[in-house]
Amino acid sequence: MIQLVDISKDFISDKVRVTAVKDVNLTINNGEVFGVIGYSGAGKSTLVRCINLLERPTKGKVLIDGIDLVQLKEKELRKYRQKIGMIFQQFNLLGSRTVFDNVAFPLKYRGISKEEIKERVLSLLELVGISDKVDAYPSQLSGGQKQRVAIARALATEPSILLCDEATSALDPQTTKSILKLLKEVNQKLGITIVIITHEMHVIKEICDRVAVMEGGNVVELNDAISIFSNPQAQITKDFINSTSNLSKMDELIEEKSSVVELEPGQRIWRLDFLGTEATKEPIIAEISSKYNINPSIIFANVDVISDTVLGSLIVLVTISEQAEEQVIEYLKEKQIKVEVIKYA
Repeated sequence: MIQLVDISKDFISDKVRVTAVKDVNLTINNGEVFGVIGYSGAGKSTLVRCINLLERPTKGKVLIDGIDLVQLKEKELRKYRQKIGMIFQQFNLLGSRTVFDNVAFPLKYRGISKEEIKERVLSLLELVGISDKVDAYPSQLSGGQKQRVAIARALATEPSILLCDEATSALDPQTTKSILKLLKEVNQKLGITIVIITHEMHVIKEICDRVAVMEGGNVVELNDAISIFSNPQAQITKDFINSTSNLSKMDELIEEKSSVVELEPGQRIWRLDFLGTEATKEPIIAEISSKYNINPSIIFANVDVISDTVLGSLIVLVTISEQAEEQVIEYLKEKQIKVEVIKYA
């Protein structure tokens, strides 16, 4: 278990004190994939570097299984750092060494025999899917292959924690998806706790169990991934979620007074949100059409699957009286569908 207790980190720049992380308290459970998301300058990378003390906190405690790393002497700290692997955005591979030597590098001078090193390296390359690149050099690899080497290298010391600092930011979308799938497999097969730093909401959506949202050095929201997407509280969280959905286009169309959202008397625009309910299998639009004699028209739709839970939204245009609208909304609520009237005439 990782516990960050009242963690703050200050930097001095031109004699001016800048607080990058302020009074952060987090508990990250064994075996979970934990995401930290925020825009540039939010303090997320500084926070993750405080976990292995690459950045020493100005104040606070960093507890790994109850041991405060801040209080350890350098020799003891080096020992505990072996339990914490790390991968970076730019891979940080040694260009003059082969894939084998890059992965083997953390194992040298640790009293491990050459046979054991070879066995471990080849096993890790098999795990990350690049055993055929054992004798290649980094310059001969694609970005995704380089990151797979970096993951294998981070796992070489058999850590219990893996820190990922913007590990997919330099990769194209398809490669990003494959790396996230690999990290999930590593988490499940080896039981390693993974902490992912990112500014991309789709990374959170693909892999994370829980999420901390950072802004201005503070954690402004903390919840499981499903709750973050289905019921965001902080405005910055809502902004992140809108960035991954075409539903945000509706707000732009309303603001621009587009003809698409021009309404005639009695018309409404509703947003319907559903979360893993039985309603996802039911023809709800057809039901309310026949039951209440209305004809909803779907303008936009968005469906995601997060942690095997279906999360979806519809924007519909409907002509309806106020009395009937109350009845339909009540019926939809009974079906566990959240309804928001976003425009009416």
